[in-house]
Amino acid sequence: MVWLRRLLILILALVPLLAGALYLALRGSLPQLEGKRQAGVATPVELARDAQGYLSITAGNRIDAARALGFVHAQERFFQMDLLRRNAAGELSALVGAKALALDQSRRIHRFRARTERALAALPPEHRQLLEAYTAGVNEGLAGLSVRPFEYGLLRQAPAPWRAQDSLLAVLSMYLDLQAAQGRDELATGALKEALPAEWFAFLTQHSADWQAAIDGSQVQALPVPDTPWPEKLRATAKLACSDCGLTDSRDIGSNNFAVGGALSPHGGAILADDMHLGIRVPNTWFKAQLRWPGKDGRQLTVSGLSLPGTPAIVVGSNGRVAWGFTNSTADWSDVIALKLSADGLRYQSPAGEKPLQIHRERIEIAGAPAVEYEVRETEWGPVMAKPFERYALRWVAHDAEALNLRALALEQAASVDEALTIAAGAGMPAQNILAADASGAIGWSIAGAIPRRQLLDMDTPQDWSEGRNRWSGYLAAGDAAWPKVVNPADARLWSANARIVGGAALALIGNGGYDLGARGQQIRDGLRAKDKLDEAALHAVQLDDRAIFLQRWRKLLLDEVLTPDFVARNQLADYRRQIEQGAAAARVDDVGYSWVRAFRERSLEQMFKPLAALLEARQLKLRDLKWVPETPAWALISARRSDVLDGSWRALFEQAVLDSRAELLKKAAGKPEGVQWGQQNLSSFQHPLSAALPPWLARYLDLPATPMNGDRHMPRVQLSVHGQSERMVVAPGHEAQGILTMPGGQSGHPLSPFYRADHGAWLAGAPQPFLPGAAQYRLVLQP
Repeated sequence: MVWLRRLLILILALVPLLAGALYLALRGSLPQLEGKRQAGVATPVELARDAQGYLSITAGNRIDAARALGFVHAQERFFQMDLLRRNAAGELSALVGAKALALDQSRRIHRFRARTERALAALPPEHRQLLEAYTAGVNEGLAGLSVRPFEYGLLRQAPAPWRAQDSLLAVLSMYLDLQAAQGRDELATGALKEALPAEWFAFLTQHSADWQAAIDGSQVQALPVPDTPWPEKLRATAKLACSDCGLTDSRDIGSNNFAVGGALSPHGGAILADDMHLGIRVPNTWFKAQLRWPGKDGRQLTVSGLSLPGTPAIVVGSNGRVAWGFTNSTADWSDVIALKLSADGLRYQSPAGEKPLQIHRERIEIAGAPAVEYEVRETEWGPVMAKPFERYALRWVAHDAEALNLRALALEQAASVDEALTIAAGAGMPAQNILAADASGAIGWSIAGAIPRRQLLDMDTPQDWSEGRNRWSGYLAAGDAAWPKVVNPADARLWSANARIVGGAALALIGNGGYDLGARGQQIRDGLRAKDKLDEAALHAVQLDDRAIFLQRWRKLLLDEVLTPDFVARNQLADYRRQIEQGAAAARVDDVGYSWVRAFRERSLEQMFKPLAALLEARQLKLRDLKWVPETPAWALISARRSDVLDGSWRALFEQAVLDSRAELLKKAAGKPEGVQWGQQNLSSFQHPLSAALPPWLARYLDLPATPMNGDRHMPRVQLSVHGQSERMVVAPGHEAQGILTMPGGQSGHPLSPFYRADHGAWLAGAPQPFLPGAAQYRLVLQP
C-alpha cells in the first residue's frame, strides 16, 4: 500500500498547483484597465472606468470612439458577443457540439449569414466605416488579452475573429428574441379560427377591454359570451389529455417605458423612464458606456446609457438634449403564407404562375462530430417553414434589407423629440415603441423600425398569396403621414408596456403580435396620474411598483365564493384562508397569500382551457403559441357561469384548483410553510451559459446567488426567476446628474473582475445608481 500512499501525496501536492495554474490562466484573460497601448486610432483615446466599471470613452472623433468601444466590448464580453452572432447565424454547434444542432437548424431557415452580407454591402459609406472601426477594435481587444477568454479554455476552442457583418447578426439575435413566434402564433390562431364558430373565435381572441390603457384614448368594447352553445369541437377535445396544458399568461418579453413632460417635472425638462424586460443571465445583456467626442461645429458631444456588446451604438440613453428608450411593440411583423405546392412538393403557385422552390444546402459544423447538411427551401416571399409546417412559408421583416441599418446612430445627436422620432422611423431594429423626452420638456411616442405596407384579408391567420390579392408592397416611408405617432399629449404623460397602445388606422397598420393584457400599462398610467408633479425618484418608484392590483378580483373570488366555511373545514384550509385574507396585496418576498392566489388563478385557467390546448396539440401546436390573452375570455366565462363550458360545475373547478395548486406549491416547498412565501417561489436563477456543464463547486463562481425577489408579471416590476427588468433607467436630458441607471450583474463577463457583480446588490434592492459614470478609478489610453 506504500505506492497508494505516495500516489495520494502526489495528488494532494498537484491540486494546489493545478488550482494555481487555473487561476493564472483566468487572470490572463482579464481586460487591461490601466496604462497605454497601441491601437489603430487616429488620435489618443482615453478609456476611463469608475468603481463599478462604468466606461467613459473620450475620443477625437466618432470613428475612434467606435473602435475604442469595440476594444472594451471584446475584452469584457467577447464570449457573449460570440453567442449572439452564432445564435442568429445557426453556428452554435461549432462551438458547443451536437446539443445545439436542433437550434442551429431552426436558425438556418432564415439564412441570416447570407442576408447580413447583402445588408452590409448596402450600408452607406459612413456607417460601414464606423462598423469596420468597431470591428477592428473588437479584434484588437481580443488580441490584446494574454490568454483567450476563459470560456474558450473550458470549451477547448479558439475564438474566431469578429467580422463587420457579425454586428448585424447581433441585431438579428435580438429579432429572434423579441419576435420569437416566427409564424407559430398565426398557425395556432388559424387552427383555432378554422375549428370554432366565428362568434366563439372572436370572443376568445378579443383585445382586453377590462385592462386597456391606449395612449391615443382609443377604446375597444368587450365581446360578451356568445349566446350559442359552447363549441362542439371543444366539448370533444375536453375528453382528451394535453401533454402540455400551459398557456402564455403575459408578454413578459417586452418592457416598460414612460415619460412625463416638463410641465410636471421640478426642473422643466421632460423625464424618461425605461426598463427593458429580457431573459437575465450572467453577464447581463447591457454594458454601461459614455461616449464623448467633438462634433463638426466644435461642440463636445456626449451620449450616455447602455450599449449592446457586439454593436457600436448607445441603444438607450441621453445625449444631453434628448433621451430615448424602448419597449417591444408586440405588434405583427410577420405573416404566414399557405402555399399551393405541386405533387412533388418542389414547386409552388405564385401570381406569376408556378415557380420552383429555391433549394439551399446549409453546412452546419459540429464540434467533436462530422458536419451535417441542412436543406432550406425558399419562395419569393420567404423561407418554407420547418416540418411539420412545410406547406407554409414565412414573410418576416427580419428577412429584408429594411431590418438592418445603422440609422439609430443618429439618435446620439438628436436635438428634439420630433427629430428623434423621425430618426427612429425605419431604423434597423426589431420594431419597438420608442419614447423620447427632450430638454425643452417635450415627450413623444412612435414606432421605431420598419413598417411593411400590407394588403391582407386577415393579418392574424395564414393566407394564400398565390393570386396576388394578399401581399406586401414594400415599406412605409419614414415621413409618411400614416406613421403612428403621439407627441405632447394634453396630460403630459406617455407610457407603453407591450399592450395595445393605439387603435383605429394605426392599429390596422401595425397589427396584433399577441399584445399583453394591459394591466401593467394601466398600473403605470395610474401611477403617473396619481401625482401632479413627478421627479426622477417618483418615476423610479413606478418601475418598482409590485402591487398586485390585477390579482385582486381573483382574491375576492376565493374569499367570497370558493373558501366557504364548509370547504375550508373539510380540507383543513383555515391557515390557507387566513394567509389570503392577510396578504396578496403585493408580490413581496415574505407574502404567502400572494403565492396562493397566483397559483389558484393559474390552475383555474389551465383547467378552463384544457380543451383548447388539446385541440391545438392535435395540430402539433401549443396553447402557448396562440395569439391571445386568456384572462379576458376566462373572466367573462367565470362571470357568466355558463354550465355548458365545463364538464362539471364551476364550484368543483374552483375547489379542485385550490386543492391542486396548494398541493403543487407545498410539494415545491418540500412541505415547509415558509417555502410558500413568494420570494421562495420567485428565486433568481441568473446563470452563466456554461455553468450547467460545470461541477457545482465551480459553477457557483460563475452564477449569481439565488435570491428571493419582489415583483412578478402583470405589474410594473416584472421579475421572474430568469426574466425581468434587465435595466432600470430614469433620466431627464440636461439633468443627467439626477438620473438613475441600474442593472443586474455587472459590467464584466469575467468572474475575477471587480465589476462582475458590481451592480447586482443595488438592482436586487431596488436602490438607484447614478445615470452618469462616477470618478475615474482606472484609465487606459489607446494610442495611434
